[in-house]
Amino acid sequence: MKSLKGVIVDPLNREQYNGEIRFDNGRIITVTKSESAPDRYIMPGMVDSHIHIESSMLIPSEFARLAIKHGTVATVSDPHEIANVCGMEGVDYMIGNGRLVPLKFYFGAPSCVPATPFETAGAVLGLKEVEELLERDDIVYLAEMMNWPGVLNDDPEVTAKIRAALDKGKPVDGHAPGLKGEQARKYASAGITTDHECYTREEAIDKLEAGMLIAIREGSAAKNYDALIPLLEEYPERIMFCSDDKHPDDLVRGHINELVRRTRELGYDLFDTLHAASVLPVKHYNLDVGLLREGDPADFIVVDHPDSMRVKQTWIDGKLVYSDEKVHFPDVESIRINRFNTSEINAEELRLLSDRESHDVIVARDGELITGRDRVDLKVEGGEVLADPGRDILKIAVVNRYEKAKPVVGFIRNFGIQNGAIASSVAHDSHNIIAVGSDDESIARAINLIIKSKGGISAVHGDDEDLLPLPVGGIMSDQKGGVVAEGYERLTKLSRDMGSTLKAPFMLISFMALLVIPTLKISDKGLFDGETFEFVDR
Repeated sequence: MKSLKGVIVDPLNREQYNGEIRFDNGRIITVTKSESAPDRYIMPGMVDSHIHIESSMLIPSEFARLAIKHGTVATVSDPHEIANVCGMEGVDYMIGNGRLVPLKFYFGAPSCVPATPFETAGAVLGLKEVEELLERDDIVYLAEMMNWPGVLNDDPEVTAKIRAALDKGKPVDGHAPGLKGEQARKYASAGITTDHECYTREEAIDKLEAGMLIAIREGSAAKNYDALIPLLEEYPERIMFCSDDKHPDDLVRGHINELVRRTRELGYDLFDTLHAASVLPVKHYNLDVGLLREGDPADFIVVDHPDSMRVKQTWIDGKLVYSDEKVHFPDVESIRINRFNTSEINAEELRLLSDRESHDVIVARDGELITGRDRVDLKVEGGEVLADPGRDILKIAVVNRYEKAKPVVGFIRNFGIQNGAIASSVAHDSHNIIAVGSDDESIARAINLIIKSKGGISAVHGDDEDLLPLPVGGIMSDQKGGVVAEGYERLTKLSRDMGSTLKAPFMLISFMALLVIPTLKISDKGLFDGETFEFVDR
């Protein structure tokens, strides 16, 4: 029998008191009040209600080593990214690797692999594969239904996937950016219960009134916290916190605990805040994660104060997994899986030939996944349309990584690069290679660095070039989290040396091929309008 004394912070009963927790065999035996207690606070561990572990560029076992330092005990994880690369093998890889560490990873069945038919992916998970996954006990929900047009139009396969989850009593996650009014109501009526894609309070309220739960997202690229946090006061029982995508440099600094700290700084109720950070995701997804009740798993954290959220200890299933700034479980050796079958390109392949001066330009927005669309006159020389770094209009290219194909080239603004290029094989959702740069030679060099290593992020600036290899699926490293974070920060600095002022240029570039988020995006098959779901006539 173990015991721990402190100030108990109980969000279920909305009370705080001096007390003692006794636990044995991984379960809480008693929670009792006492006259005095040490000056430390015991509360439920944090739960990320929607995250793609792959976007940390870390395998689950390494993600865990960083996340537990911030009091995270569980995640609701969509293995959509690795599934787009490696299919069922990728899903099994994530589950298997996650089982090797104490942090509780709860994975869903990816619902949209590939996300659209307008891009080349490494695998297809159809209805048969989704049904097979939902039969498994280690799959707890149907992951985000990104094909919202399919939901609204009663697509038979989309409907069947949702029905397969509901028949198993497993919740269905949503992904419906911009849907409001009748469209939001129809989307929710299909049985979809959550959404993490709201950009405005008005959109979120429409979805809440349609019966959905809202996950307030604060990731490395998409940051909706400021716009949506007032909802916590209006709808305290129906709000969760999530990161969605968290790059390694950000994960080193904090996780869901940072959202709790910020929310308390704004003056929101402590118990409402912890309900969003812990209680609601546990209840909604029926997770075997403790909430300080007798009989619960002995999952909890010790912090210096709920307002500062500096984590002193993390306990999972009655085991102390983090204390005194040390992780108390061993390193894990990992296998590598991947699909990378293209060959190097040359600068000549990146030329865009046209007799027209006027061209559609993707308008990237710092901190958002939604893009704008401009129509701009560009210089044409010898039939070739040229980028214009002076006006911050750069070339963007996508290279099919699964087979040799001609690169697709377009234009983008707001990346700010004056001399050089950045590239990434983390490019949602199919993870082809995407690059942005000022000139064809730099773009080709950045892309070829990734092709040679079969995955990574890269930067080229004059004679300088750098690469962070991502050998697991071309989207994750098998190195230590600190090493990956250091490499990521080094590459980010190099991009800023080129003139970029973006907060997270490598995160933002990874979403420029995400076709299910409007307005203008690009895939290995062409320039794409995310509102009409059609290719743009070039």
